[in-house]
Amino acid sequence: MPSSRRRLAIFVVLAAACAAAAVAAVAAGLRSDGQPAGAGAASALADAEAAGRPVVVFRTVESEPSQPAGRIAVAGLDPSPASPATLPRSCDRVHFAAGTGLCLARGDGFASGYRAIVFDSDLGVRQELDLAGIPSRARVSPDGARGTVTMFVTGHTYAEAGTFSTETTLIDLERGESLGDLEEFTVTRAGEQVTAVDRNFWGVTFAAGGDRFYATMATGGRTYLIRGSVARRAARVIRENVECPSLSPDGSRIAFKKRVGSGAGPWRLAVLDLATMEETLLSETRSIDDQAEWLDDERVLYGIDGDVWVAHADGGGEPSRFIDGAESPAVVRW
Repeated sequence: MPSSRRRLAIFVVLAAACAAAAVAAVAAGLRSDGQPAGAGAASALADAEAAGRPVVVFRTVESEPSQPAGRIAVAGLDPSPASPATLPRSCDRVHFAAGTGLCLARGDGFASGYRAIVFDSDLGVRQELDLAGIPSRARVSPDGARGTVTMFVTGHTYAEAGTFSTETTLIDLERGESLGDLEEFTVTRAGEQVTAVDRNFWGVTFAAGGDRFYATMATGGRTYLIRGSVARRAARVIRENVECPSLSPDGSRIAFKKRVGSGAGPWRLAVLDLATMEETLLSETRSIDDQAEWLDDERVLYGIDGDVWVAHADGGGEPSRFIDGAESPAVVRW
């Protein structure tokens, strides 16, 4: 997670952009009848679902004034993304799986906060939930039934004035209902319940079926990988120094941020084998502040400097640019 100073800077920048973002969201988003602009034409996402064709869904990053940032875009994967289709919806974070999307977007009006918008392949809105804070992460379970959002928030009693903590909420995407904040779950470490008031959670990733999940818990200046059950509302620590986990499609490994230093660039991307607990550092040597996404069981996607890059999960080869002007990628396997 970003440092307190950096998180405060993020807040200032985002707050200054709120008015412009709200105008752009209104112009590019829903009509008054609740349907997305351009809903009459089949979208690239709906076409891909009908054909069962794997795609990558991502958020555009502004490259020139005529190309506003934040639009959802869709590109094919064979052999690599090319000529992405830009869809008429804007999001600060987006994720998509099994015909269900989760978009974190600014609400209408200057004073409005953020909303979690649940949408389908033709961009029709299923559900909306109000959110407090500034968007950080969003994920949809492989079956499309559950999702999670992490927001930067203020007001926690343990936090210093002017700094941020995180709030991570699990969502039933079919009903549009909150399943609770992870701070409400029972978490154990070495058999003992963790009750520290400074607990923070972020970076949820779901296993197949949507009940088992992995996430980061921070307390006492350290980060931990937890594995839990939504139904049981419980989790336990299984590893230290793991941030922003992302479960591989086969469920055997976790891609994550590993803290290897301090200062402005403290992280390296790594992969953890859940059976052996062996770690492998990826060939990407730049500090990556992102929750990775698996392209397939052999390669990992991640965002840096306004582009999406790809690296081999076994630590071999050289990283390469995958999509220009993009972030928040979600690989959709129908």
